[in-house]
Amino acid sequence: MSSALPVFSLLETRVLGVLAEKQRTVPDSYPLTLNSLVSGCNQKSSRDPVIEASEAEVQAVLDNLRTLSLIVETSGGRTSRYGHNIERVLHIPSQSLALLTMLILRGPQTAGELRISCERLHKFADISSVESFLMELVERPAGGLVVELSRQPGARENRWSHLLSGMPVNGTDMPASPASMASVGEIAALKANMSKLEAEVGELKALMTKLCVELGISVL
Repeated sequence: MSSALPVFSLLETRVLGVLAEKQRTVPDSYPLTLNSLVSGCNQKSSRDPVIEASEAEVQAVLDNLRTLSLIVETSGGRTSRYGHNIERVLHIPSQSLALLTMLILRGPQTAGELRISCERLHKFADISSVESFLMELVERPAGGLVVELSRQPGARENRWSHLLSGMPVNGTDMPASPASMASVGEIAALKANMSKLEAEVGELKALMTKLCVELGISVL
């Protein structure tokens, strides 16, 4: 993985994965609104692990990823919409992005499983084609983005995992505790949003006090 990129949290990778998935599966709705993106992140099917992220948490992630040029925000009417810029930032083709997206959204999988799960994003001719693009992701000049895991007891094939959240622990993805969902960037963004809200509340209180004085109304 490129040293220019941080180790992403579960929610950060989930946001990127959902945007990449929905770009292919529901192109008429892409770029996504914040509400649609939250729904995609919290989707119960085709997600491993299943999470419950709030709008504030997803917005903080979007703000953080935008500083890395991974997110593009557009305004249509009164609603902001969000798209991804993964291929350009990571310098990977659409086939590799399809594989990376499915590993992000569904966890470790074999090459055969990836071929099936990627069908709506890209139809690979055969398993050899999947393995070829996986190896390109491993040998990426800026740093590998996937890793082949050790074969599990009783398994016939090795599984693959993405490396955007760092090296898997004991050959499995580790995510789902709330603490692991929040990166330093997300926490900083949430704190900044909180400070902004507190300042706005303070301004509103001052304005209300001023109006009460001018109207001769006692301030409670």
